[in-house]
Amino acid sequence: MNQMLYEIPVKTINGLEQTLATHAGKVLLVVNVASKCGLTEQYEGLENLYRQKRDQGLVILGFPANDFMQQEPGTDEEIAHFCSTHYDVQFPMFSRISVVGKEKHPLYIELTRAQPAATGEGPMRERLNGYGIKVNPPPEVQWNFEKFLVGRDGRVLNRFAPDVTVDDPRLLHALDAALANH
Repeated sequence: MNQMLYEIPVKTINGLEQTLATHAGKVLLVVNVASKCGLTEQYEGLENLYRQKRDQGLVILGFPANDFMQQEPGTDEEIAHFCSTHYDVQFPMFSRISVVGKEKHPLYIELTRAQPAATGEGPMRERLNGYGIKVNPPPEVQWNFEKFLVGRDGRVLNRFAPDVTVDDPRLLHALDAALANH
């Protein structure tokens, strides 16, 4: 069991201090999110997946980040309002953090250390490079909506590139296997 992951302090989007131990025993899908990104529509799929599988033990954790072309510039209140009014997000959302660079949150230090490579890596990187956007090299988070799958025991099981959506068979297969593992 990766106790360290559960001990990392995080702050909910409403300002409550907690750790991921609140979700111990659940399967977690940790996603760095942004409201002004070309991938923002993934909120809809994330929320649908959460509603479909939360009774099986899935918890999606949204961590807003403003690391990529300032695509999450709002305050926590503005982010919460956006998520609520545009996508009726019910899954837990957290205070905005940094997921790359010198200010990288300890959660993302641990996630990227545990899973340095992403499934589906390549197409998004090529697309961004084609637009002249410098993309972080692995193991850094590449862009908004990168997804980390954490098993019930706290182990980071997989990592998915930003453009791997929640209906992608690779993600669904890994998620269903994690949910089946009691």
